Amino acid sequence: MFSNKTNVNLLTALLIAHGIRHAVVCPGSRNAPIVHNLNASGAIQCFPVTDERSAGFQALGLCQATGLPVVVCVTSGTALLNLAPAVAEAYYQHQPLVVVSADRPAQWIDQLDGQTLPQPDALGRFVRKAVTLPESDGDEQQWYCNRLVNEALITARRDGGGPVHINVPITPPLYDFSVAALPEERKIDFYSSITAPVGNGVLPCAQQLLKALSAARRPIIVIGQMNSAEMPAPVVRALEEKDYVVLYEPLGMPGISLVEEMMSLIDDGDEWQPDFILYVGGTLVSKRLKEYLRRARQAACWRVDEEGEVTDTFMNLRGVVQARPADVFAAIGPRKCSEWLNRWLLLIEDASRQRTAFIPDFSAMLAVKRLEERCADDDGVVFHYANSMAVRLGCIYGRHHIYCNRGVNGIEGSLSTAAGFSLATDKTVYCVIGDLSFFYDRNALWNESLRGNLRILLLNNGGGAIFEKFAPSLVSDGDVRNVMARHHTSARGMCADNGVEYHSATDAASLEEGLRRLTAPVASRPILLEVFTDAETDWACYRRYLASVSSAKH
Repeated sequence: MFSNKTNVNLLTALLIAHGIRHAVVCPGSRNAPIVHNLNASGAIQCFPVTDERSAGFQALGLCQATGLPVVVCVTSGTALLNLAPAVAEAYYQHQPLVVVSADRPAQWIDQLDGQTLPQPDALGRFVRKAVTLPESDGDEQQWYCNRLVNEALITARRDGGGPVHINVPITPPLYDFSVAALPEERKIDFYSSITAPVGNGVLPCAQQLLKALSAARRPIIVIGQMNSAEMPAPVVRALEEKDYVVLYEPLGMPGISLVEEMMSLIDDGDEWQPDFILYVGGTLVSKRLKEYLRRARQAACWRVDEEGEVTDTFMNLRGVVQARPADVFAAIGPRKCSEWLNRWLLLIEDASRQRTAFIPDFSAMLAVKRLEERCADDDGVVFHYANSMAVRLGCIYGRHHIYCNRGVNGIEGSLSTAAGFSLATDKTVYCVIGDLSFFYDRNALWNESLRGNLRILLLNNGGGAIFEKFAPSLVSDGDVRNVMARHHTSARGMCADNGVEYHSATDAASLEEGLRRLTAPVASRPILLEVFTDAETDWACYRRYLASVSSAKH
């Protein structure tokens, strides 16, 4: 029988799944459920040692002898601190020592309760990863707990190995051993050029991924934010020619991206559920795409990452391959054209037709559409988009690579990033930015080194247009004003102060004239076009576009 603590049982199951067969265990009451489980599992041999200082080094010796990760398990309080010398030694020897510490519930730390001290990160930089497992139940909490344990155990073996720390808060009662069996937990497999067994052909570390992809009937390849050096366009085009469904946004690949439109066309039916997902690159803009892929809980999701990081964006990760994504893509073999691919090709046809047919009213959407059309097929331009509504419009109309500070998706720094980029290139750098992001970062223009190759399309609708979608749930005009940060500010004076050529537009006709000036081939100083629109109209136009796409399905 096993403990009734969900996090303890999950941890035990994954320690076994990851091949851990030895544990040095120290006495204590708080860690009794963990020690009991390790011993009761029958898969892990336990060695009791009273002195934690000695226990740490004995576990280190087991690592050296077996070449495998070894657990050292201690109770709460100073017991954990006594492992520090052994952990530091393991760090410099690259030994996969897995420190498992029981902990008191967080609410009792620093409350003069016995054997309590702040244990998360107590071992500092001498562990490669430190995680604290949640106690509460629920699907998302259990997914989180599973992910944390997988991350820690993969990190212990990655890049030559090193110590990790798994901290386990346990609330009394401690001695309820009423669970008959350990849970079946998802193990995230890890392969790299160092740890993977040697296989035939290219990239031995990717053999399991390629095998799973070959067996899939409904695979999808997803490309998040990347630069063109990481993922050359011809590599992706070759995948499409091999009859794969490849989804990407302009932040990841140049070309016509129809992700948001396609997500508006599909439904929740089983016929749209993938059975395999290969995800490379960074973040995705489309929330609908992420929600769609998170619904595919039975799909085998694999991640290819040069650093070997565990990123479980879709909550169904099965394997991580530490390799260059472009190298893995090049090793993927062709497929036979299938009903699955044909279904997506029809979707692309519907979405593309509707994008071409939709003509927005005067709005931020029209401004972005017309700017992108003016710059189409011009290799001498670079586009930076700010976050929120700006980058969403860029994903609709941009056919080139888009730069965006999407790593954290903050409001700050988009204009400064574009300005810095313009200092190191002779290409024309366009920054498409909303008013809140622009005014927050207006000191980017306070730079005498800026030149005429910096062009700014400022979409000023007097507040955060994207927050309009929350307006129906707000209880008063004051709430709407505060959430949306409504204002009546213009960039005219800031441009005058900083030597920036200024133009404005308030309707379709003045927009065309302003864009003509903004896209002038030669300028001696930066140029800014401020397009004044209405926040409600901007958001309504965007919604109307997506609704028009939804109605266009075959």
